[in-house]
Amino acid sequence: MTSIAHHLEHTRARIASACAAARRDPQAVTLLAVSKTFGADAVREAHAAGQRAFGENYVQEALDKIAALAELRAQLEWHLIGPLQSNKTRVVAEAFDWVHSVDRLKIAERLSAQRPPQLAPLQVCLQVNVSGEASKSGVAPGEVAALARAVARLPGLRLRGLMSIPEPAEGFEAQRAPHRRLRALLDELNAEGLALDTLSMGMSADLEAAVAEGATLVRIGTAIFGGRSYPAAQPAA
Repeated sequence: MTSIAHHLEHTRARIASACAAARRDPQAVTLLAVSKTFGADAVREAHAAGQRAFGENYVQEALDKIAALAELRAQLEWHLIGPLQSNKTRVVAEAFDWVHSVDRLKIAERLSAQRPPQLAPLQVCLQVNVSGEASKSGVAPGEVAALARAVARLPGLRLRGLMSIPEPAEGFEAQRAPHRRLRALLDELNAEGLALDTLSMGMSADLEAAVAEGATLVRIGTAIFGGRSYPAAQPAA
């Protein structure tokens, strides 16, 4: 079986190649290893291979891993990338470093109020439904600016940028289109005076297209950890 370390090396090479094609500095793109459904041992193996940032979709699963890897806490960066319910905001505010899936003000306000003051500000992105899919979470593109302005004012949070999970597309140019829309939204917000630096976009299948359109953080799971086996019923985040 090919090791996680080997998969990480291959993924980093893909990022470097995509950056070269886009004439971008590979250091400008952060690799987020999406470890959902994989255990603490897989995270530990990835950490041993130099990986530091990990993405999780399900709050309780993530909390269990964070606890199991407590001795590595200062070396790991935990990102929540799945939908977040109001009743889970306190534990997320206490345990995570980033939340990518803020899509309404109520969630941001609760995270702000519940972030422990001794911790650094919680880094947050607004999730945008760039493809307009009814089944997807995310704020509509036309509502992003108002939400961004409100979230940027909240204490205990630092608004970093935008995140999207566009519907799958075949072909490089088709994959680039939704990422281009997200980048344009970020540019508009920065033109309004919001100093945002993060575009969380791109996964295993469309990493290159996302990098071509300016992704600063790519969320890669399958290409690092392999295919997933989901339980029959997975609780919401």
